[in-house]
Amino acid sequence: MTDFLDVDATLEDWNALRAANDFQGLLVGNGASRAVWDDFGYDSLFENARTVEEKPLSPSELAVFDALQTRSFEQLLGALKTTSRVNKALAVSSAAPRNRYYAIKEALINTVHAVHIPWRLVQPSTLAVLNAELARYRTVFTTNYDLLNYWALQHPGEAIDDLFNGADASFDLSQSATDKPRLLYLHGGLHLVRNQDGTARKLTSTEGTLLGSFAINNTIKTLDDVPLFVTEGPSADKLKTIRSSDYLSFCYEQLLAHGDSLCIFGHALGEQDAHLVRALRLARPKCVAISIYPRSAAFIQHQKRHYAKVFEGTGVELRFFDAKSHALGDPKLSVPVEV
Repeated sequence: MTDFLDVDATLEDWNALRAANDFQGLLVGNGASRAVWDDFGYDSLFENARTVEEKPLSPSELAVFDALQTRSFEQLLGALKTTSRVNKALAVSSAAPRNRYYAIKEALINTVHAVHIPWRLVQPSTLAVLNAELARYRTVFTTNYDLLNYWALQHPGEAIDDLFNGADASFDLSQSATDKPRLLYLHGGLHLVRNQDGTARKLTSTEGTLLGSFAINNTIKTLDDVPLFVTEGPSADKLKTIRSSDYLSFCYEQLLAHGDSLCIFGHALGEQDAHLVRALRLARPKCVAISIYPRSAAFIQHQKRHYAKVFEGTGVELRFFDAKSHALGDPKLSVPVEV
């Protein structure tokens, strides 16, 4: 265990660290997406949705967020869908909640579109690198809901199971291979939706998902298709959303049970991720290797102290490595953001 006070500014090389340890798990955060496309560094989708150029959130839609005391699109859209159905059953006009539902979901989609890397700029070589690296672990956990990992899974290369192998691309463990690496979306993804019964499924290219050209067709605009991804709010709100989904609950429970050595890449494990910190502290992986981008000696030391505090008292061995020495942090992956 790294001493909380006595830290230096040295970082290990990831390749040497991997060679000496068997890392069965990988936890990927926003830093991995930013290594490819810096615009993924948005602070808040909610704030972006208020100012997005195309159809931002209106005052009446912002009032709904305030009334529910949340910044979570998933929670708000679910509540509006329920309200619309209840009003219809009671012969009360459901037009207002239904219209707000469509408008808020469209604002969310437009916001994501505005910050997401365009498909035309994604290099096949980048997807090949992502595919090969993800396949090196037994389980990959990610809190990123962008499409980079999804695209990497579709790229020719190693077979990686996302567990959406049931009828209509639904989440179905009975149809999943046990010998393939698994990719688990802890906070959902842009290509995932919540069914009316609370189950999850994956949108396919034939349904006009946000793939490639970000086509938005009638499927994504239907009342039933609530996007399944945890976007905003404190950790308690995120955990509430996770517990309401069979798929997200499964992913979280897998993290809780991950006792094998774990690599954490591009994840801050900040206050908003207290639910993830709790899971990791309970799981107590044998060894945790954490990426740090070497901005300065002071920054490295600050990061080391932060992570030491996160795992304080668990007995977990912490190792720190240079993010640029990892395949996911290779500077060659970076795509210049268009102005």
